[in-house]
Amino acid sequence: MLSRTADSLFWLSRYMERAENLARVLDVASRMSTLPTEYSGTMNEWESAVATAGCGSLFRQHREKATRESVVDFLVASPDNPNSILACIQTCRTNARAVRGAMTAEMWEVVNGAWLALQNVDFADISGPALARFLAMIMETSLRFDSVAYRTMLRTDPYWFQRLGTFVERADNSARLLDVKYHVLLPQSESVGGGLDYFQWTSLLRSVSALTSFQWVYRESVKPWLVADFLILRPEQPRSLIAVYGEITRFLERIADLYGRQGESQRLARAMLAQLQNTPIDRLFQQGLHEFLGGFINDNNRLGSAIASQYLQ
Repeated sequence: MLSRTADSLFWLSRYMERAENLARVLDVASRMSTLPTEYSGTMNEWESAVATAGCGSLFRQHREKATRESVVDFLVASPDNPNSILACIQTCRTNARAVRGAMTAEMWEVVNGAWLALQNVDFADISGPALARFLAMIMETSLRFDSVAYRTMLRTDPYWFQRLGTFVERADNSARLLDVKYHVLLPQSESVGGGLDYFQWTSLLRSVSALTSFQWVYRESVKPWLVADFLILRPEQPRSLIAVYGEITRFLERIADLYGRQGESQRLARAMLAQLQNTPIDRLFQQGLHEFLGGFINDNNRLGSAIASQYLQ
């Protein structure tokens, strides 16, 4: 397979996953903004949305203050943000057009249908119920794309590169979401384990559709160390870091077997998976969860660069 085809499939899936994550982040921020003042206190859930999206410095260059209107505008469709939801879907369609021969017709219909639907959205007046419907459409589009790819693609190298893009982006998103909640979101005036802290951790689980499964596994109230354990070290949770890196390692090994050569990306993925498998959650908290997650995000970026150098250039 041509490297440019692998590159387009890889980034098509990354941007689709990124659009879904942004929609989930905005959905949670919108829900939290409706809290009564006695719960919300001095918390600015819209600042946390920008931080989770990883575009805080860019946002501050173009906006004075993180309000509902400014954050929704910036993350949904602002031309100042190259990673807005609108920009992500446009990039998905550009990559999909470039590799229509390597993907199924059903995958193209999902991507193109989403892009066409966005042409009818009035981004100047997207608030309240309109925002909720828009975010639900983006999340549903990503879920449909993921399902159609799983159900219709041949299990050959185009599928493996498509899945790699999904999981590399998902690892980044999950780590950033956890890090922002643990290190940034709770105001200094609030206590860990208090009402606001509980609501924020519950909202985090809702944002990755994991609240019900968390309750199935732990059968007790939401606690920070249990949520961290669930989203980092539980392989049965499909969005956990260890589950995602199990998939990344598996697909990279299949690519290596097909092409007959191991490389830096395989070594990095195996090392990261081994670290997750051999580090219990209490040790992560002793070392510092924020420091661990920051290092994980950097290592995940290194893996993305290694995949690009090894296969996509």
